[in-house]
Amino acid sequence: MDTMKGLRRSHYCGDVTQPGTEVTVGGFVDRVRNTGGVLFVILRDRTGTVQLTFNDETDRAVFEKAQSLRGEYVVMAHGKVCERENPNEKMKTGRVEIMADDLRILSKAQTPPFEIVEDSNANEELRLKYRYLDLRRAPLQKNIIMRHEIARAAREYFYDNGFIEIETPMMMRSTPEGARDYLVPSRIHPGSFYALPQSPQIYKQLLMVSGFDRYIQLARCFRDEDLRADRQPEFTQIDLEMSFVDEDDIRRCVEGFIAYVFEKVLGKKVQLPLPHLTFADAMNRYGSDKPDTRFGYEITDITADVKDIDFVVFRSAVETGGSVRAINIKGGASVYTRKEIDKLTEHAKGIGAKGLAYIRWAEDEPNISFKKFLGEGDAEKIFSAVGAEKGDLVLICADRNKVVLTVLGALRCICAKRMGVIDESLYNFLWITEMPFFEQDEETGEWAAAHHPFTMPMEECLDILDSDPANVRAKAWDLVLNGTELSSGSMRITDFELQQRMFEALGLTEEEIAAKFGFLVDAYRYGAPPHGGMGIGLDRLAMILCGASSLRDVTAFPKVQNASELMSGCPSPVDRENLDILGISVQEQE
Repeated sequence: MDTMKGLRRSHYCGDVTQPGTEVTVGGFVDRVRNTGGVLFVILRDRTGTVQLTFNDETDRAVFEKAQSLRGEYVVMAHGKVCERENPNEKMKTGRVEIMADDLRILSKAQTPPFEIVEDSNANEELRLKYRYLDLRRAPLQKNIIMRHEIARAAREYFYDNGFIEIETPMMMRSTPEGARDYLVPSRIHPGSFYALPQSPQIYKQLLMVSGFDRYIQLARCFRDEDLRADRQPEFTQIDLEMSFVDEDDIRRCVEGFIAYVFEKVLGKKVQLPLPHLTFADAMNRYGSDKPDTRFGYEITDITADVKDIDFVVFRSAVETGGSVRAINIKGGASVYTRKEIDKLTEHAKGIGAKGLAYIRWAEDEPNISFKKFLGEGDAEKIFSAVGAEKGDLVLICADRNKVVLTVLGALRCICAKRMGVIDESLYNFLWITEMPFFEQDEETGEWAAAHHPFTMPMEECLDILDSDPANVRAKAWDLVLNGTELSSGSMRITDFELQQRMFEALGLTEEEIAAKFGFLVDAYRYGAPPHGGMGIGLDRLAMILCGASSLRDVTAFPKVQNASELMSGCPSPVDRENLDILGISVQEQE
């Protein structure tokens, strides 16, 4: 095997563009083409590819060495850059080639388990098992580099705006923040555990008490919860906190960051200020607290228009305090057959609906699934309410408001994809404000904090904290982009008496408050400036900017759905000796 001795890389492969210069490059052999007298080697690194050429003028020993090259060999080469006789416009460096006069084989490679090409058709499980090979592919390398550019832009922006980067502990006390904690056993304190942070929430609030009025951190966070395409058990958030501010100050600051990062990374301008929508309005119009506003299909409440129709489905929803609502899929009648509408109905049932009524107006006479229950003028009322005309498909759901909105919110997104009406070039941001403070457990009826227990309620809701929790709104907000939640933020409680009251409203006893949050409540007794903050999901932002469909595509070493990593095989059992040191016994499960 050769060494680098005497060679030092002068250029990355993708930067070789100037004929007449001498360069030294290093990388992985992408492919080899031997025409008999001439040998072409495409060399690849993270910047792109370049062609090495060996011919009858090449030193014989160097030519023979080049003949031994195979895919994924690691090599360095030196030579003169020349113009190519037959340019390849598909390559960034396609107008030049390196006439190599020195070649070093630094590492040989076995045939990889899948081909290292841009559009690999290998199954994802195989690619994740050999993730270090998958990461050699250009699309993933571009994603990881873009993620890096976003992180760099974040630091530049917040540093320039007076923020101080402070690291908070990775091992902390376990506190309830919505998801389960990952626990770390303590050897020195048998039976006690640290928790990996779900967020730096408490520490960054304590930094405000400490006088660091603008804090920033690219914080690693951990949550033991079920995974989805936009969720990983460990993730990074651009975490910030600000003192002597209100909600508008924080949102303006984050809007500035969004505009900065989009122009810096994508070269796109974001129109500021970003639009706002209250949580209640978002749910009523889109059936989601993170609506995709790149298309219409807004929800229409037709309860008043159908309340007198003698159709048991509608009547029972109205009588029990629910509603009847609809979405109009413009032009949908020619796309959705009866069979496809049945599939939509089954999907609706799978997420809580009892069924789905519809109007399919494909012919001169509309097909109305509940036509036999309609009286004179009833159909026209519905058509007018939803703006239906020939060619449209109207989907109607009747039930409790929560069910109706959730179902129609999901169906509008499914239908938008099927109809091809989503403009993928758009970046539609939306602030969702006035979030509910409490959420109710449907099984137990108990109320819990919808965000975290340090969120400030809106002043006008302080008098109903105990009497009407369902209508308590928080000084909390989300930033949504194309139907994905990018960030959550809120103003924090700084009055220790109010904080105590909030804990009590959540059902915590004096002992539990003291044990879990006593140090925070005590800190407020020594003076706390008004403050609030946000956590911006770096991984989700990167996923959207890269046009990726999953967080796995922007994470170097991701976990799969059962929170395992296929490459290293973690999590894995620990030997008995180490468990005994920690005082832990493992109960075997069937």
